[in-house]
Amino acid sequence: HLAHPRHAPQEAYTRVLMGNIDLSRLVFPSDTAGGTVESFARRALWDVGLNYGHGTGHGIGNFLSVHEWPVGFQSNNVPLEAGMFTSIEPGYYRDGEFGIRIEDIALVVEAQTEKPFLTFEVVSLVPYDRNLIDLSLLSPEQIRYLNSYYEKIRARVGPELRRQQLQEEYEWLQESTRP
Repeated sequence: HLAHPRHAPQEAYTRVLMGNIDLSRLVFPSDTAGGTVESFARRALWDVGLNYGHGTGHGIGNFLSVHEWPVGFQSNNVPLEAGMFTSIEPGYYRDGEFGIRIEDIALVVEAQTEKPFLTFEVVSLVPYDRNLIDLSLLSPEQIRYLNSYYEKIRARVGPELRRQQLQEEYEWLQESTRP
């Protein structure tokens, strides 16, 4: 059904993507714990009475576990610091019908602000499924973020595909990341 999605999966996917984008582009004070900002990933779902029953993300690369504590978005996680890697993975599941989870890997970096604030730099560089995005639900800021993210994917992944002479993959990337 992904080639021609029904309305409910498309709206759910778009709302999960909105939460992913909202958390990924968030600028927040230093010494902020992940649990404090997690609601940004859930808001687009909450707006229509939906939610997911798992954590929004977990640390990566600390002790080589699957879910690496103490980094993450739960209430018992440590404050986020520049240099930490975390997943950002909101989702939505409708029992017996479908499930959606969008997972990006992000690096906590210093934001370009006057005082010391932080933000995320998504490093996974994978396009989202265009067939499942309902653009009418996205805000102008979310669309700008998405277009900027796609430019970054083209600039970093495109040359490598060309270097490896992967023309079909390069063309797919260009189509999947068009504005």
